[in-house]
Amino acid sequence: MYQSYSILISILLMFSCSDDSSSIKPYQMEFQTQIAKNYLALGDSYTIGESVAENERFPMILVNDLNAKNYLFNTPKIVAKTGWTTGELKEAILKENIQNNYDVVTLLIGVNNQYRGYDLEEFRTEFAELLNMAITFAKKNTSNVVVVSIPDWSVSPFAKNRDRTKISAEIDAFNTIKKEETLKRNVKFIDITPISRLGLNNNTYFASDGLHFSGSMHQLWVNEIIQQNFNK
Repeated sequence: MYQSYSILISILLMFSCSDDSSSIKPYQMEFQTQIAKNYLALGDSYTIGESVAENERFPMILVNDLNAKNYLFNTPKIVAKTGWTTGELKEAILKENIQNNYDVVTLLIGVNNQYRGYDLEEFRTEFAELLNMAITFAKKNTSNVVVVSIPDWSVSPFAKNRDRTKISAEIDAFNTIKKEETLKRNVKFIDITPISRLGLNNNTYFASDGLHFSGSMHQLWVNEIIQQNFNK
């Protein structure tokens, strides 16, 4: 009897020490599902890519190059048109139903203010308004906004018989204001103006119209944007 009791106790102890299958926690796999990011591009002819193919516009190149680097971006929403000034871009934005859910917003505007001889301080006011809008569209996160400087069209074949020195100086003056207002808001300012000046006496950097930049130049701009913002 004692021996049987001892055997029973041993069996009970053996089961009490074994793992209860109901208490075993299943293996937890942590999936990091990459959600596609949204990109809004605001600007003028340089953003819409006047006289270049759609896939040569810098916003399209930017998305394609980032996706190749294992980012995941949807097709960009582009609000831009050839000839737009800061005021005209603002009017267009107000007519658009733009949601405040963009992971990246680029703003490249100002060349037509310079071309038409508009006042610098008026430009400052309107550019600041546009930049504040861009920040709002970027979930109010200034790190999601990229301001791109105005390219220098004085080096274009179109400007051959114009005062290139004067045009270049005016572009610099507008860009100075852009940079001041941009840095004041802790937003990234990408200076592509020196890159655009590589187009002097190099027609491969210009589209067929002799004024707007070619896809090759747009690619150089994208390289700079990625270098300054995404290679960290």
